[in-house]
Amino acid sequence: MVILRAEHLSRWYGEEPNVVRAVDDVSFSVEKGQMVAVVGASGSGKSTLLHLLGGVDRPTAGQVFLEEQDVFAQNDDRLAIFRRRQVGLIYQFYNLIPVLNVRENMTLPALLDGRRVDEERLENLLETLGLKARETHLPGQLSGGQQQRVSIGRALMNAPAVILADEPTGNLDSRNSQEIVELLKCSNREYNQTMLIITHDESVALQADRILTMEDGRIIRDEVIR
Repeated sequence: MVILRAEHLSRWYGEEPNVVRAVDDVSFSVEKGQMVAVVGASGSGKSTLLHLLGGVDRPTAGQVFLEEQDVFAQNDDRLAIFRRRQVGLIYQFYNLIPVLNVRENMTLPALLDGRRVDEERLENLLETLGLKARETHLPGQLSGGQQQRVSIGRALMNAPAVILADEPTGNLDSRNSQEIVELLKCSNREYNQTMLIITHDESVALQADRILTMEDGRIIRDEVIR
C-alpha cells in the first residue's frame, strides 16, 4: 500500500536567470513499511526534498500526499498539527530541549498536541532504545549516541505515518552510527515504520530496502535492494 507520494514536486529559489532548482519535478511513491535511503552529493537537493515531504517547507510546484491526504492543501495551523501527528523528524544535531530530561523530550510532541502520553509506548521505547537508566538525565549529561536515541524516541512517540531522518548518523563515530542504524531498522521491523533516511554513508544506504539517488534536484536512480 502506498503511504507517501510526491507528484511533480519542485522547490526553486531566486529568479531567472539565477534561479536555483533545489528540487526539480520529482515524482515517486513509498510503500507502507518501506525503508528508503536518499543519497547524492552535497547540494543535490536531498534535505530540501525531505523538508517538502515533511511539510516543513512549501513547494514551488507539485503535491505531496501522505496517507492520501494532500499535505499542502492545509493552512499553516493545520499543517503544524499534521507535522506533529503524522511526521517524525530526526536530525543530525538532535535538536533536543536542553532543560528537559529524556522522558520530557520524548513526550514533548504529544504534550504540545494536547494529547495524553501513551505511557506503555513510552516505556517500551525507553527499553528498546536503551534509555531506561537515563530517563531523568538532561541532554548535556548524555553522549552523542544517547542524544540521537532520544531524538529517535521523540520521533516515534506519536506513532507517525512516516519517519524522515536527515543524516541521523552524520555526527557520530562508526560504532554509534551502526547502533543508530540498527535501532532504526528495529523500529522499521517492530512497528512497520515507514522511513526515509538521507545519508552520505554508503554502508547505511545499503541497509535500506531501496535507494534513491539525487543529482541537481532530480532523482536519477531508483534501486530496490531487497
